[in-house]
Amino acid sequence: MSTRRRSPAAVLLVPLSAAAVLALSGCGGDGDGESAPRRTKEPADSRNSASKGSERPSSSGALGEMRNGDGIVVTITSAAREDGGFVTVQGTVTNRGAKLFNALEWRSKETVMRSQSAVSGATLVDAKGKKRYLVLRDTDGECLCSTGLTGIKPQESRPLFAQFPAPPSDVTAVDFQIPTMPSVRIALSG
Repeated sequence: MSTRRRSPAAVLLVPLSAAAVLALSGCGGDGDGESAPRRTKEPADSRNSASKGSERPSSSGALGEMRNGDGIVVTITSAAREDGGFVTVQGTVTNRGAKLFNALEWRSKETVMRSQSAVSGATLVDAKGKKRYLVLRDTDGECLCSTGLTGIKPQESRPLFAQFPAPPSDVTAVDFQIPTMPSVRIALSG
């Protein structure tokens, strides 16, 4: 696994970057600007399972699950509000198919993104507030998300995480989306 981690000081957003993130995400935010996003610990490798399109916790503790026709399963295990005004979504991606999987289609299309194997194209959608939140970036333009999602062998699982600007505190559930995968509604904690 090739997941980069940075210290909190390395992810401080300069005013221009913060403005770009807010403009791209369509998020109003609370504007306090006191805390910058930090990377949180990724979940340990797990093989949680739930029914297709699950929107409520299963007995395995999953918040939701997304499946595509190629046997790729994304299980969301946590969507927590963090200090500093952001949300960290964690889970696993499991290849239950017969072919090697590369998450190249899951990356964002913007030119600042250097990683070719990240989940940088993920979004959170607040349907009630009609806002879409994009994955946060550090000052180098790198996503605050899982990278190195290539060469996932059949029956292999890898941890997945992404950080987003937090929706308003009255928003308790959002739709989590990854390109090429169906969306899933997940509850926010914290």
